[in-house]
Amino acid sequence: MENWIIRRIKREDNQAVAKLIRSVFDEMEIPKVGTAYADPYLDLMYEEYNKPQCVYFVVESEGQIIGSAGIAPLENGDPKICELQKMYFLPQTRGLGIGSVMMEKCLKEARDFGFEKCYIETMPFMHAAQKLYKKSGFEYLDAPMGCTGHNSCPVWMLKDLQNEL
Repeated sequence: MENWIIRRIKREDNQAVAKLIRSVFDEMEIPKVGTAYADPYLDLMYEEYNKPQCVYFVVESEGQIIGSAGIAPLENGDPKICELQKMYFLPQTRGLGIGSVMMEKCLKEARDFGFEKCYIETMPFMHAAQKLYKKSGFEYLDAPMGCTGHNSCPVWMLKDLQNEL
């Protein structure tokens, strides 16, 4: 896959992004309750991320949305901490380095917004994702932060964004 771009989400991407995220949940048999799958705004991602200190990106190739990820303030958490949210890619895009590029883009936006740390929640069996997070400087936590509502995600990680200024 050679012709792909990362861009900000548009309103007309909502349906494709929701379909992408749901398809990854189905493929990986991720629980649907207590995860991003159950988020009430999953079909309204453009609107949800069209707020202060929020951004959501999509990866597009030949008119198809093949990946996505975003940054938003950590719900009910320290205002200096953001969360990397809903980072999902279709199977054919994994292992090509697109996730690393997306990660850097999201973390740069987080720093530009003034966040000092970035939090993420994931599933224990998502080994490739955790490998990317560790490579990007995330470290494991013993307990969740904030109140994301994702109580089915038992792996929590945090990255200090100030060490890279």
